[in-house]
Amino acid sequence: MKTIKKKPKNNYLKYLFWLGPILSIMGLSARVVAGEWSPISSGLLIAGLAIIVLWLILLGSSPGFWGRRSTQAGTNAIIATLAMIVILGLINFLAVRYGQRIDFTENQLFTLSPLSQRVVRTLQQPVKVWVFSPNPNPNDLELLKNYRRYGSKLDYEFVDPQLKPGLAQQLNVKLPGEVHLKYGQKQKLVQTVNETDRLSEIKLTNSIEQLTSDRIDKVYFLQGHGERPLDEIEGGLSQALSALKDKSFTPLPLNLAERSEVPKDASLVVVAGPKRALFEPEVLALNNYLLTGGSLLLMLDPEINAAMDSLLADWGVKLDRQIVIDASGQGRVAGLGPATPLVTTYGNHPITKDFGNNYSLYPVAQPIEVIPKQGVTETPLLRTNEQSWAESTPEKQPLQFDPKSDRPGPLTLAVALSRKAIPSSALPASIPQATASPGKLPSPSPSPTGQGKASPTPTAQATASPGASPSPTGQAKASPTPTPQVTVTPGTSPSPSSSPIGQASPLLANEGQTDKRTSESRLVVIGNSSFSTNGWFEQQLNGDVFLNSVSWLSKRDDQTLSIRPKEQKNRRTNLTSMQAGILGWTGLLIMPLLGLMTAGVMWWRRR
Repeated sequence: MKTIKKKPKNNYLKYLFWLGPILSIMGLSARVVAGEWSPISSGLLIAGLAIIVLWLILLGSSPGFWGRRSTQAGTNAIIATLAMIVILGLINFLAVRYGQRIDFTENQLFTLSPLSQRVVRTLQQPVKVWVFSPNPNPNDLELLKNYRRYGSKLDYEFVDPQLKPGLAQQLNVKLPGEVHLKYGQKQKLVQTVNETDRLSEIKLTNSIEQLTSDRIDKVYFLQGHGERPLDEIEGGLSQALSALKDKSFTPLPLNLAERSEVPKDASLVVVAGPKRALFEPEVLALNNYLLTGGSLLLMLDPEINAAMDSLLADWGVKLDRQIVIDASGQGRVAGLGPATPLVTTYGNHPITKDFGNNYSLYPVAQPIEVIPKQGVTETPLLRTNEQSWAESTPEKQPLQFDPKSDRPGPLTLAVALSRKAIPSSALPASIPQATASPGKLPSPSPSPTGQGKASPTPTAQATASPGASPSPTGQAKASPTPTPQVTVTPGTSPSPSSSPIGQASPLLANEGQTDKRTSESRLVVIGNSSFSTNGWFEQQLNGDVFLNSVSWLSKRDDQTLSIRPKEQKNRRTNLTSMQAGILGWTGLLIMPLLGLMTAGVMWWRRR
């Protein structure tokens, strides 16, 4: 007899199980597509879950179901799968909620600078950025997203001016591509973007800072002694002045021969490369201003004696008027000679703390010696490498280190100093108040070199590397860096009255002006002024050294000083036709032949 096996009654349950997950997935998919729960999506999900539960109940009712090895293995697999799904969900949730980005580019091209981060993090009111362009550029969109990541109060919108003419008229939009910024009741045109000129982090951050800051600091530039001109000419400071205006500073000329003291509304005074010695009352006026809580930035070149040794000695600063020679050869890559030291070592100070190991250039600089003074806090800002020295006789050729007269490196090129200020009434008797009648110049103090009158020092000559050093502006003749026969000649400067930054007479009285002096006096001394001139200002970190020095001296202590956003470096390699041919034949013929030959040798040996 044949025995006929009966099929289990619950064989159909496995087909019922697959219906449950299918309906559940259909319900969840309908929810994702619609963006909200609807009766259809909810019904499908509930039906699917109900079928799954019913399937489990029916299976559990069968005798010995939970004791089977297959049931235990399946249950463990389901639990492990659900646990993995929950863990992955938590990881994704935390990644979205607390997302971190790592920028592996050398110049951190895809990361906002510390200054931009601080600006958006400290916003007190919402800021709105409107880009009037119907087609958002991916680079502009990514930059605005970066701002948004660091500050939730910054919002942005790409607007088609044709679709929203009312908004375009309200913001006075004249051209497509204009970027407008609004903060409270203030608004500002940032720039106009196009295919070649994309949205700039520098311009956007500076615009936000201008709108959010009510503080305007006046920076006075001393004039009348052949200082660096304030005009847009070779050797001038027009680029530095433009950058100061972008950061809400107001640059103004100052002639102390026509007034008795530094204006009370001065946030700081800049002395940039004088070519002749200052008069004694002018030095005393600067000293009085500095001792009573003022701030002073001195950028002094080695070939000139500005007659400020007495002021510097009170702070423990000494200038030897030697020329720094950099024999490391680092500047040859950029076509620079040994008289242009490249600095990569910076002090731990708010001015330079974010500079890292990046470059800054100082053509024809002098070292600074600091002697500790009681009550004075000093921090070296710029340090040369160990292969540098202070040359005392640059006219002798070839340039070689002489241990008897030269000072070995590393050398200090800049120093920041601070001390407690004293009230004006407590000025010591040895420092009389400076007085001078308008239009009448007192006789100059004797020069420490023995000259009885204020005159430019003789021309100094220095011979450097065999190769000529190009100027940053592309004109070889304007290069401050020595070439095979370089003459460092004091240049002429236009009169202060022709300065383009202001026409107000310095003889105006100080009534009604706000006294910016505080309880702390600050001084920054840099043994070079060329680094801040047109052309050199935009090289590497030169502009950051100047701007951060001004910001620290203006006592904006509530702000974080940082470097400006960096630009992308061009790392393309230009190949000649011969090099391109060799490279092509190497990849198409030589390397495959080597591989075939190696394989043939290995086959022959194993044959």
